[in-house]
Amino acid sequence: MPSNDMRTGRLLAALEKLDTGEIRLMEVCGTHTMSIARSGLKSMLPEKIKLLSGPGCPVCVTPPEVIDAVLELAMEKDVIISTYGDMLRVPGSTPGDSLQRRRAMGAKVQMVYSPVDAVELARENPDKQVVFLGVGFETTAPGTAAAALTAMEQRVENFSLWSMLKTVEPALRALMAMPGFNVDGFICPGHVATIIGERGFRFLAEEYSMPAVIAGFEPEDILLAVYRLARQIADRSPKLENEYRRAVAENGNPLAQNMLRSCLEPRSDRWRGLGLIPDSGLGLAPALAGLDAEKRFGIKYEEKPKPTACRCGDVITGRICPEECPMFGRRCTPEEPVGPCMVSSEGACAAAYKYAVIRD
Repeated sequence: MPSNDMRTGRLLAALEKLDTGEIRLMEVCGTHTMSIARSGLKSMLPEKIKLLSGPGCPVCVTPPEVIDAVLELAMEKDVIISTYGDMLRVPGSTPGDSLQRRRAMGAKVQMVYSPVDAVELARENPDKQVVFLGVGFETTAPGTAAAALTAMEQRVENFSLWSMLKTVEPALRALMAMPGFNVDGFICPGHVATIIGERGFRFLAEEYSMPAVIAGFEPEDILLAVYRLARQIADRSPKLENEYRRAVAENGNPLAQNMLRSCLEPRSDRWRGLGLIPDSGLGLAPALAGLDAEKRFGIKYEEKPKPTACRCGDVITGRICPEECPMFGRRCTPEEPVGPCMVSSEGACAAAYKYAVIRD
């Protein structure tokens, strides 16, 4: 828990005194999810305050039909799939089927640490088509865009980008429009806010009268955000507050924003648990369309019946906590994950499982 125990104690005592009734607060960032689980923050809060995980893990929100299409492309003879480590174990619509399994079957799958590594991989393998799976939100989008721009400028013609990049605002709007939505305030993602700035989250208070606080990633940052949200609710004064001023400016990062505008453009995209959301994805701009893997390989998506009782979609939309999924800790564990929320290092189920086990 936070290093400043005295301040932590004061914040917890102040939370107890606030006249809020029962409230439900949602974090929308996988790093927040992990920090909350690691610190045991949920167990320290007054019982009237419940923390929920939202669609803040980019791997977790990638739906099974997209993974299925990736797995099919991975089996093409002259294709190398390059991606981040978390994506290797994400299952498609068939339990146990993943890029890791396909690699064992002979597919060429390479883990990389950055999009630039994927461009270099293409240079090293001129006889292969290297496809980079660009997963992430506004935080990683500028780096992905820069890699695509580099590949175009340097004429790395065997490199292509499969953009799975997503933006947070449309997802939050879709979430709040869902029947039965029951959240009283948002802990906004500090990483995303460093790119889009405070103004990127003003719509929450201005249009929805939803309390919101941009938070850093130390447990004390999150606890302070919880207190500020509870205070807004008690005072009936919803607004956006920036608790992460040491990193987040009002207008964000103009350089990164310019990179996004020049290389990427909004498009409809698929989200696990939320479906197809207009303007929620980032596709390549027309100038970079030649690097679009979906167009290059004629990718098509086929939705299939849900194969298991996995409830990842309900976890990342706040309908249930990880422990309420019937598969959690039984058929679904980090060693044998059924859903992406148990795979990703930012997944709510992985966090709940790992740190519950440690505390027990």
